[in-house]
Amino acid sequence: MRTHVVDHPLVSHKLTTLRDVETDSPTFRRLTDELVTLLAYEATREVRVVEHTIDTPVAPATGVKLATPKPPVVPILRAGLGMLDGMMRLLPTAEVGFPGMVRNEETLEASTYAERLPDDLSGRQCYVLDPMLATGGTLAAAIRFLTDRGADDIICICLLVAPEGLVNLEAGLEGLDVPVTIVTAARDEKLNEKGYIVPGLGDAGDRLYGVAH
Repeated sequence: MRTHVVDHPLVSHKLTTLRDVETDSPTFRRLTDELVTLLAYEATREVRVVEHTIDTPVAPATGVKLATPKPPVVPILRAGLGMLDGMMRLLPTAEVGFPGMVRNEETLEASTYAERLPDDLSGRQCYVLDPMLATGGTLAAAIRFLTDRGADDIICICLLVAPEGLVNLEAGLEGLDVPVTIVTAARDEKLNEKGYIVPGLGDAGDRLYGVAH
């Protein structure tokens, strides 16, 4: 498993405002969208392409285009939805699949409650969107879910990761013979006793969409 922390002043600038408790939901959504686009630029450096010949107004030229089938983008519900527009800005023709996963707040284990994905993902790259890699359970379950259907390359975009989450994720993927890359804006200090990233930015889903009462 490889972890890539994107070191760019614009990434740091937007992340600082996301962390701020005074940032309201509309601003949080907009900044998440912008930050994900920056992270997606790094995450797609090794997207699969094929050679493609075209005619310019002057002469023939050889370039590349995205290989088919195109890579699915997989936001983990519900907070991952807040990252989708930023990712689709770079991959507007990508397919989108939805696994619904929930973490038990007592055991911290993740389970799938809904999904809408192709049964066969053989030989396909998948881009997984999950704002917070905290305990690692949810992301590990999502990756296993995709690789069980044949995905052979997983790139995960996370706003923040915790050291414990990276360790737990690697342990949860032990024996998996599929490359996994984590692209993130920051590796934070630790998890607290409730499984939240410190200093973190709070609950990403609540800050994106508010709390339903």
